[in-house]
Amino acid sequence: MTLLVISPDYASHLLPLATLATAWRDAGEHVVVATGPATDPIVREFGMERLDLSLGRGSNARVISADEQPEDESASLRGFFDATREGMTETLRYQASERLTDLMWDPVTIGRRVLAAVEEVRPSAIIVDHLAFSARLALQTAGIAYADVVLGHPSALPVAGEVYGFPPSWPAAFTPDPGALDELRALCDEVSTRFTAEWNRAARALDPAAALTSDAFAEHGATVLYNYPAELAAGDGRALPPHAFLGSTRRVEAVDAEVEQWIATAGDYAYVSFGSFLSVRGDVLRRVADALAEIGMRAAIATGSTPRDQLGDIPSDWLVRDYLPQVRLLAGARLAVTHGGNNSVTEALGQGVPLLVLPFSTDQFAGAAAVERTGVGRALAPNTADASELAEALRAIRDLPADGRDVLERIARHQDRRSGPQIAYELLAGRATPTS
Repeated sequence: MTLLVISPDYASHLLPLATLATAWRDAGEHVVVATGPATDPIVREFGMERLDLSLGRGSNARVISADEQPEDESASLRGFFDATREGMTETLRYQASERLTDLMWDPVTIGRRVLAAVEEVRPSAIIVDHLAFSARLALQTAGIAYADVVLGHPSALPVAGEVYGFPPSWPAAFTPDPGALDELRALCDEVSTRFTAEWNRAARALDPAAALTSDAFAEHGATVLYNYPAELAAGDGRALPPHAFLGSTRRVEAVDAEVEQWIATAGDYAYVSFGSFLSVRGDVLRRVADALAEIGMRAAIATGSTPRDQLGDIPSDWLVRDYLPQVRLLAGARLAVTHGGNNSVTEALGQGVPLLVLPFSTDQFAGAAAVERTGVGRALAPNTADASELAEALRAIRDLPADGRDVLERIARHQDRRSGPQIAYELLAGRATPTS
């Protein structure tokens, strides 16, 4: 049996997909990962074979820098970073305006390369990142079955009444202006119409007899795998397609002796990371560091693209690097501070760690609202929360009430019983059935 994994050339996307594929690897199956060259070291770390396939104009191996991207992608990233400093609706508007180029780049050419990759590999099963729209378009047009992996809040795959890019819910700390929301919704509707037209045009270029869709953003594979805890999605009232919740895809990381030594003497500590992209927001990271110092809590901070000296006077007994073994550090953390990215949220909750979420963009707002609704953490607005407000929230999370602790323990217990890779493997091998 051969598994084909199709992923954008970004570490934050490839890591969970490659972790899913370890179930096939460990069962002695052949795994081929179709992705770009930037993430080749990650593919090799997992002991898998890489097939060269770039799905977009950008890439990153661990920490992203706009300076290291092609000129058009660099300009797009800088525009995005600037928008996050203006506010939530400004960021969502910017992302909506960029959607045609950043989600479906040269779809006909990419689609043909995807189909050629399938012909070369002849896989028994295929798993695809949901955001690899050009790849999924080609597979659907050709009638090739695949498992659709949704990395993020489930609203990344919109259901009836929703439009892609417009959060279905907001954390309490966000009070968007109704007029601005109406404008954002109208823009998202317009982008959805244009994106769907581009999808249909590319589908007919690949196959003149291809069926057309009325909403490309709502298209999905026959098997939908949400990399998300079911407990976090419960009670939100969204009617999902046939699916399985994976919980999380916690990878096994290489042992880092310095990190192990630090954990052994750290006591209660916080883990802080804003991921590959939003680590550029050093101003917010600094306020988080000030708040942690105010409550007297040690921290492990992954600074990403923010230079350490921008965080101010960091205590000597903190662990600060541009990149840290996140899964390992979360395993011992008392709490975590995150931008609401899928990896940090699912890896923390899967290990019973409560969250302070500071969302900036896309599905992070709905994810932060779910964290609040289920009582497993708090959410604040990253541009306006000062160090004192952050400190107050951190104290509350550190001393999380029993109801929230119960939910965290239930999430961790379920994931210990059945891991995300195990669920995916059993489902694609026909040993389990999706939930309707």
